[in-house]
Amino acid sequence: MPELPEVETVCRNLREGLPSRSSRAKGGRRPGGRPQAGRRAACPSLLGRRITGSRLLWPPTLVTPAPARFRARVRGQRVREVTRRGKFILVRLTTDTLLFHLRMGGALQLEPRAAPLSPHCRLVLELGTRWQLVFCNPRKFGRVWLTADPGSVLGELGPEPLADAFSVEHLSALLAERHRRIKPLLLDQRFLAGLGNIYADEALHRARIHPLSLASDLPLPRRRALWGSIRKVLREAIRYNGTSFDEGYGGGAYFTRLRVYQRTGRPCRRCGTPIERILVGQRSTHFCPACQARPGARARS
Repeated sequence: MPELPEVETVCRNLREGLPSRSSRAKGGRRPGGRPQAGRRAACPSLLGRRITGSRLLWPPTLVTPAPARFRARVRGQRVREVTRRGKFILVRLTTDTLLFHLRMGGALQLEPRAAPLSPHCRLVLELGTRWQLVFCNPRKFGRVWLTADPGSVLGELGPEPLADAFSVEHLSALLAERHRRIKPLLLDQRFLAGLGNIYADEALHRARIHPLSLASDLPLPRRRALWGSIRKVLREAIRYNGTSFDEGYGGGAYFTRLRVYQRTGRPCRRCGTPIERILVGQRSTHFCPACQARPGARARS
């Protein structure tokens, strides 16, 4: 599932547009050494474009309003802003806001009206005669909302980890009152918005925290380290356009810099100890048993 860096990359591409380039020319390779194939077509910015029509190709994609109401309401509105909240993409229109959640394998991009649609296309927003905004989702888990009140959808999300208001003191206070294992807690979007399996593993490794540690038991130095590692990992991943592990999200190169995620059995980049994998809350969790000692054990320096 795309996490904060991948969603931020999609938002940036929609805001700024995309120049034409060959993905091969950039030297990008998917995990396992397979090169990324194909060309990326040049696309303009989505900002300022007027929605002239819509096609809902798989009705369960749309949460609200009803399809007929959606078609009538979205038509004629212009795109004013493209932002992100947690893992949600917010396309702010003249009156309403479109919210997209990509979930597993989702993609949202501008395409020429003349281009053939993918069989996995679920929603098309027509933008005049030349361009269209296309939402594809092979596994059909992605969802779309059109609402005048984004808070009705986003209201339970936790703080943004990259926001200026999210201080080390803020995170420390949140951790102190949570008697939960740290890894599942970081994945809880009501606790912290945008973090997922990849970057939770990476942040915990940098902070030298075992994924089974109780949040409330973390000493102050570890809480401070976690705050810094979360922000550093997310900013680095955004700089590299996120992480690509499936065909639904392409272009991210951060997989070349991962320290623990999906590196089971490979040496820790810090100490050389083989990375281990366990299940925590039914999620694959990767860590270094030396750098991230279990609670009650002493970590190696």
